[in-house]
Amino acid sequence: MTRTTARLRVAGAAVAAPLLLLSWAAGSARAHGAPTYPVSRAYACSPSGGGATTAACKAAIAASGQNFVAWDDVRVAGVNGRDRQVIPDGRLCGGSLPAYKGLDLARADWPATELTPGARMTMTYAATIAHSGTFKLYLTKPGYDPAKPLTWSELSAQPFAEVKDPPLTNGAYHFGATLPADRTGRQVLYTVWQTSSTPDTYYSCSDVVFTAKEDATKDAGKDAAATASAKPRPSATPAAGASKSAAARARKTAAATPVSPTTGTTAADSTPVASDTDAGSGPSAPLVAGGAAAVLVLTGGAALALHLRRR
Repeated sequence: MTRTTARLRVAGAAVAAPLLLLSWAAGSARAHGAPTYPVSRAYACSPSGGGATTAACKAAIAASGQNFVAWDDVRVAGVNGRDRQVIPDGRLCGGSLPAYKGLDLARADWPATELTPGARMTMTYAATIAHSGTFKLYLTKPGYDPAKPLTWSELSAQPFAEVKDPPLTNGAYHFGATLPADRTGRQVLYTVWQTSSTPDTYYSCSDVVFTAKEDATKDAGKDAAATASAKPRPSATPAAGASKSAAARARKTAAATPVSPTTGTTAADSTPVASDTDAGSGPSAPLVAGGAAAVLVLTGGAALALHLRRR
């Protein structure tokens, strides 16, 4: 092999490597979003959600033949608002997509989020790629049987909440909705995200468990009483600055407390389940990192090729 041929091969590899990396990044950018609070089945059963060890998630993974690493890609093109005509009964959660058919298994043990009927809920919809569009939230009707396949007739005809183009903050859309007051027990919160910037519509099922308002109030009172009785009395009054610092740390700890898709319970303050939606570590972070790496490799490859030509 001549020195000239060796130089050409090295230069070619330097150029090809970033192109391959960019191709991977583009492929990874095809997915777009799903609810992480209340936790969706796809997210709960994904490596990011951490609930893949539950019986329901194991069954869903086996049925789908994949581990839902693309938890944000349950999407169907060209629906244009005809959800009930395009998505057949029994396939609502997986959008009638073969790769997500495990999400449609009729089970009563899916990881669930605890909610209070009639309360105000803030949904966290993680977005790996931002789109403009409208979110529609539906709930299964009173008497819903989770042991049966989910059908359109089990959902209210109209969404209980509809939000258009909410702002994107820290990698997720956050928007509020008042929950119906007549739900009890295990239900399904069905979210339809019809984008206006693409022809795609996204579907997701979030399993929720409604607890009575009275029970929630009593439990809150008991917790407060227990906390007050267990709290040690300070020997001295702390400085104002120290109090503010401690309060800030407490708020930060509370905000970081996740909902556990494994146990199916939520934090008392209804914080989002997905740490992926925190600033700087959102679901889009791997794509950003991939792009940065590609830039570095491109820069290094160009420099190496120039050096070889000069020699």
